[in-house]
Parts: sequence; structure tokens; C-alpha cells
Amino acid sequence: MIGAFHGSCHCGAVRFRCEIDLTQPTSRCNCSMCTKTRLWKTMAQPGSFAFEHGEDAVATYRFAGQRVEHRFCGRCGVKLGGHGAKGEHFPTDFDVVSIACLDDMSDDVKAGLAVVYQDGRHDDWAHVPPNAGSI
Repeated sequence: MIGAFHGSCHCGAVRFRCEIDLTQPTSRCNCSMCTKTRLWKTMAQPGSFAFEHGEDAVATYRFAGQRVEHRFCGRCGVKLGGHGAKGEHFPTDFDVVSIACLDDMSDDVKAGLAVVYQDGRHDDWAHVPPNAGSI
């Protein structure tokens, strides 16, 4: 089931919209960035992510393999998600959205979302990392 959602940062400087397949699991990753920001993410449907306001307030950061552009509000610092390019582990370009930034996703829907754990720390996307529950 595809749902359309709107999201924003804490201060409201950045607003976006996206479509999410609610039947697909969300994810938590153990890479250094996701661990430090406690990111709980989901993939936006291809071509559905769009900034509605404040794209000029978005700050970006890349690290390690430089494949993923992590997006933050440059004013309040909230992590919005990111954008990644097609590569070895990713068959297409993609947009990742922080579940915490989705303003119109109810707590009941969030509570029902499945979560998978990813071993981004070792670039091993096919296996659950050790101690996944601590992510």
C-alpha cells in the first residue's frame, strides 16, 4: 500500500513530500552516521520525493564512499534523510526519508512498521549486524 506523506525539520524551514510503500520494511543501520543520528529510515518511492519549501536551507554531508548525500536542515540540524546514487549495492538512485520527520504519519502507523537492521558499518547490506537490537 503506497501512502503519500509530508515531512519537515524541527524549525519548519524545510518541508517535503514523498510516497512510501507501507508494506516494505523500514530500516536502522549501524554505520557511524546512522548510529550517531539514531536514524530510522524508509525509502521514498522512485521519483516521489520533492522539497516543497526551503531546499536552500538544506545542508548536505558525504563521508566514506561518498555514495550517499546525507541531508540536514542547516538551521535546526534535524536529519531529513538522504539521497543516494546507483552503485554496487544500490540498483537505482534513491531517496531515504527519516520516519521522525514525517508529520502526517500517525503514531499508530509508525508502531506497525516493520524494521530491518543493516550492517552499513561493514558495507554488508545482505546480513543483519551483530547486536542489531542496540542500533
